[in-house]
Amino acid sequence: MPDEQELDVRYAPDADGQPDPGEIVWAWVAYEDDPTRGKDRPVLVVGCDGPRLLGLMLTSKDHDRDASEEARQGRYWIDVGAGDWDSERRPSEVRVDRLLRLDPNKVRREGAALQRSRFDDVITEMRRHQP
Repeated sequence: MPDEQELDVRYAPDADGQPDPGEIVWAWVAYEDDPTRGKDRPVLVVGCDGPRLLGLMLTSKDHDRDASEEARQGRYWIDVGAGDWDSERRPSEVRVDRLLRLDPNKVRREGAALQRSRFDDVITEMRRHQP
């Protein structure tokens, strides 16, 4: 991962139809164990790295029950609650140890802006768990 000073991590949602830091959007995310496969999922945009967006993937799966196993595998999650990014408004978690770099032209639909306090909590945990 580049030096954190090179990364532009910030909260700047703007409901303009463009993906901005602090917003949850949808993008194709490759599986770690097979980068040729993946799935469409919500992603929290946390900043930029040059022309690429920096993002953290979300899931509606509750990892509180298997947190110790996830941590043994090097995966860390933080609860962010429910929002308009999920049509069923299920509670979501953000994975903070896997920073994604996304082509902004391949990001689809703006889901919702995350509350600033939750965004700040996610960034704090992301910085703790990034390699």
